[in-house]
Amino acid sequence: MMSWNLPNMLSMSRVFLSPLIMVFLAVRGQFGTMFDVNMGDILAGATFIVASLTDAVDGYVARKRGIVTNLGKFIDPLADKILVVAALVSLVELGRLRAWIAVIIISREFIVSGVRMVAAAGGVVIQASAWGKVKTASQIAAIIMMIFGVPYANPVMWGAMLLTVWSGLDYLVKSKDFLC
Repeated sequence: MMSWNLPNMLSMSRVFLSPLIMVFLAVRGQFGTMFDVNMGDILAGATFIVASLTDAVDGYVARKRGIVTNLGKFIDPLADKILVVAALVSLVELGRLRAWIAVIIISREFIVSGVRMVAAAGGVVIQASAWGKVKTASQIAAIIMMIFGVPYANPVMWGAMLLTVWSGLDYLVKSKDFLC
């Protein structure tokens, strides 16, 4: 039977909110006449922020209540990736993000997921590293900035991309013993 506890439901909410963010980003209406802000961007940004916050909350609640489950170990990182990929693909579609940057970030996620699967098959669990957490925070900040059209969003995304590459290399170096 599945473990539908609060942390797992929060993780699943990210999966379901991801396509909603994509739909909101596709909305091109204006929000009133006093503001030059796109309603779709406001809805997408707010939804992305809420979804991102569930990532911090689900892990905290699971550890605090001692309800870490195999479903949670599976769905939490998967939900994170779905959320980020949905946002990146939408930003590329809107012409706000270069496709090659999205491909680098998405490729790192596939590589690290593959490393984790190989490790798990060998009975080794690879926990998220400090670099992985910094990478995630930088990606979230950059995506939010890009959704809202904040100045200097592109340099922040470049920084997020570099941290993404660095954290991916960190995973590969730390896993070299069971990959070879």
